[in-house]
Amino acid sequence: MTYWRTNPKAFIMGTLAIFLIAILACGTSEEDVKEQPASAVATPASAVTSVPAAGVAATVAPTEAPAAMAGPSGTINYGVVETGIFEGHPRFISSPRYQYVAVTAGEAMVTINPDLTPGPFLATEWSISPDFLTWTWKIRDDVEFQKGYGNLTIEDVLYSFQQYHEGALNARAGIIGDYWVGNAGGTQTIIDDYTIEVNTGVPWVPEVAFEFMRGLGGLSTSIVSKKQSDELTAEVASKDIAMTGPWEIKEFASGNFWKFEAVEDHWRQTPFFKELVLWTIPEESARVAGFQTGNLDIFQMSFDTIPTVEAVEGATIVAWPNAGQAGLNIYGQTYGTDKDGNPYDKLDCTNAWVSCDEDPDSAEWAKAVLVKKAMAISIDRQAIVDELLSGFGNVLYLRDWMGHEGKADPRWVHEYDPDLARELLDEAGFPEGFEITLTPAIRGRPAEVEACEAVAQYWEEIGINVKIQNVPYATIRPSLITRQYQGVTCHTVSGRLTPIIGASNYVKKSTFSYGTEHPWMEEKITAALGEVDPAKLTVLEKEIYGWFYDNVMAFALYAHDGVWPVGPKLDPDWTPFGFSEVAQPSGFEYIKHRQ
Repeated sequence: MTYWRTNPKAFIMGTLAIFLIAILACGTSEEDVKEQPASAVATPASAVTSVPAAGVAATVAPTEAPAAMAGPSGTINYGVVETGIFEGHPRFISSPRYQYVAVTAGEAMVTINPDLTPGPFLATEWSISPDFLTWTWKIRDDVEFQKGYGNLTIEDVLYSFQQYHEGALNARAGIIGDYWVGNAGGTQTIIDDYTIEVNTGVPWVPEVAFEFMRGLGGLSTSIVSKKQSDELTAEVASKDIAMTGPWEIKEFASGNFWKFEAVEDHWRQTPFFKELVLWTIPEESARVAGFQTGNLDIFQMSFDTIPTVEAVEGATIVAWPNAGQAGLNIYGQTYGTDKDGNPYDKLDCTNAWVSCDEDPDSAEWAKAVLVKKAMAISIDRQAIVDELLSGFGNVLYLRDWMGHEGKADPRWVHEYDPDLARELLDEAGFPEGFEITLTPAIRGRPAEVEACEAVAQYWEEIGINVKIQNVPYATIRPSLITRQYQGVTCHTVSGRLTPIIGASNYVKKSTFSYGTEHPWMEEKITAALGEVDPAKLTVLEKEIYGWFYDNVMAFALYAHDGVWPVGPKLDPDWTPFGFSEVAQPSGFEYIKHRQ
């Protein structure tokens, strides 16, 4: 059995290469870049320094199929938990479709390097003014849309982001509108077909902007052809979308499969395989059987399936660290007013975890904190990592801090102590426990359902009556957006470019909601999201998450590796094109036939 895992030395060398290339880029020619090592160039630390076109990563530079190869051939069959009905247009696409479109038909403005810095993708370079108000973007001039819809231009970029905003299905739709549409008083000036100057109206933290302009994950955005939508209507185009990626949608059947075909002479990489088919197979046992029989070449796998995969002749496991972070979102804590200034009508303080007084110094608030603290410390996180992740992960206590543990406060810990948890419930006035609904956000992440069921068992042991609600993520998501859901969700997300990005889900203007809003959080998080000084932002992040921890507004469970089973038909030695989301395989176009 072969394991392909990330080499820490390679990460270090990659970071050094990024630093050196950034220094030398201004004196590097386009021709010289083709000889650069395969490390994407990060955004320089100085906000007034551009990321030059010379910094295009080898992993996103134009390539051609080997001369001996007549053309793409064969099919990659990928088994996933759920794709949903195919939608590709920014106005209609929603999670979990984002992540599957991003690794097939779509491409984003930037990619994310292993050190979580942004690198070029469709955008070749950008610069930011010293006041963080004016951004100048330049995109590639050699990118063609699928289905014959011509050359990518800035007009397509503007159109795509406008549609993400107006569709209001992307969790960052409101923020996208502020940046690209001018909702915050900004303007957009097209310089030429491939260059635009964006005045954002208010200063922007760069990481916040890069987060919704990246590929991969539940927040990814892909650029579509405006011409196609103008000709066919957005609704029609959404089912046969023209994007810029190396895989073109050809056929789909709701709840069954999405079939893509290789785009030959693609600007970045012509796939080695002719077809890529995503099969919706909710049952783990059915996906395993498909892999064992050779009908699937790769699939979304629970960690406890690893021994079964190891027994498959020629099978290989590919693993990448820090692929995702799992935590619990506690819904119903909607204190204060909504974005329209109205009190939330679903605030129900008969729920044990909700305070009848939003004053953090009140006795009612203290009771709710005791309940949530009991919930947090009744969970044996290490056992979940050992048993459900087979050791492919580590314990995490606070949401959004995976990869940033070095700057976290060491006191942010919820040590496993079920006896103390029972005492806290008794002190809070719930000696017999209470009832709560627990829903796993089913998005194809490792152990997402099993870990949630384990949490339910831990809570049952301290007297909490848990109602597990297993429904498709697309079913529960609307009630999360509208702040209607009452209960807890087990929710796994990718890494954050900086922790405050995760906190943006706790403010009223966010389309998506983690179920917790409070006037103190609203003020502090909003200020932090506008803080462009890195040192000051770090101070604000620790203050916000310190309050967040003390009041147990939510908590984390673990960080997990990305672990993918690879069948004997595929060469396992390939690299993802981005590192913001390695919980799911990406870079299928780089996968070669195994010799």
